[in-house]
Amino acid sequence: MTNRPLPGPSAESPSREGGPDGAESGAAALPAARRGAGSGPAKGASPAPVRTAARPGRRGGGGRKSPLARGGWTPWLYLAPALVVIGGLLVYPVYQLGLISFLEYTQAQVSGGEPATFQGFGNYATLFGDPQFWQVLLATVLFAGACVVSTLAVGCALAVLLTRVRAVPRLALMMAALGAWATPAVTGSTVWLLLFDPDFGPVNRILGLGDHSWTYGRYSAFALVLLEVVWCSFPFVMVTVYAGIRAVPAEVLEAASLDGASQWRIWRSVLAPMLRPILVVVTIQSVIWDFKVFTQIYVMTGGGGIAGQNLVLNVYAYQKAFASSQYSLGSAIGVVMLLILLAVTLVYLRLIRRQGEEL
Repeated sequence: MTNRPLPGPSAESPSREGGPDGAESGAAALPAARRGAGSGPAKGASPAPVRTAARPGRRGGGGRKSPLARGGWTPWLYLAPALVVIGGLLVYPVYQLGLISFLEYTQAQVSGGEPATFQGFGNYATLFGDPQFWQVLLATVLFAGACVVSTLAVGCALAVLLTRVRAVPRLALMMAALGAWATPAVTGSTVWLLLFDPDFGPVNRILGLGDHSWTYGRYSAFALVLLEVVWCSFPFVMVTVYAGIRAVPAEVLEAASLDGASQWRIWRSVLAPMLRPILVVVTIQSVIWDFKVFTQIYVMTGGGGIAGQNLVLNVYAYQKAFASSQYSLGSAIGVVMLLILLAVTLVYLRLIRRQGEEL
């Protein structure tokens, strides 16, 4: 049996004997939290520096300044002229609209013969109790939805077509679309009436319809107005979506083509998901514009069609306010439209914020 030598002090194991070197190496090897309460630093050993974790967002003990505190009132001074203009052109009319909707305000009050009296929600109760209001609201929602779907379909299809044609046809299509976009609504509605005129219009002659009147029937009149609304609205969708498609990397589209995907498959599975923020913008804006259609309906159907069969909310409010001199009811309809569009706008802002967080 051989005696095994006892392990001597080495660099890896701290020495238990006293001395400056052993104390320093032991203090360096053992963490301070595991030392005994009675043990202290050896002679000649300097205490380890204690580091405190800095708190995020605090500099020198002071709180983090807000953007308003850092920038002062300079941004608000730049925004002041625009805020004044918006306040004068938007806030005050909306206030007057809401105020009149709570009053009894007819021709007698306008002429000063009788004082305006407060009605509370009486005008809204009268409005909601009118069956015609709900019919007009339903017709407005359905008409606006059809216009939005048709506008998006035509605009997106032509945007894809712009990426497939050469420079000269692309320029011609862009110029024609911008011409339709720049045409005033009254002018465009009058031109479409002339095209579909039962006596002199070329459309009936080409289709062989004789003296068919497009504005006589309810659905044919709505269809005619829908075509005009799409004609003057699709350029915005086309240009916006075309710009988004051009921003998509060409390698992505080439890879989809090499995988054997059709054009519809590329649009549905590749382009549409990548263009989702742009499609959200054009969809919500189209909803707002088409929900407020007035000029096309009023001009092309003669103020709402036969017996009011082609009324929408804007034309309905105009008839109540100016044709019947019931300004309070017309204002109540305007407030209802404002609340509906405000809800749509809030949904739009929430979707845009969610898209920004995902991106």
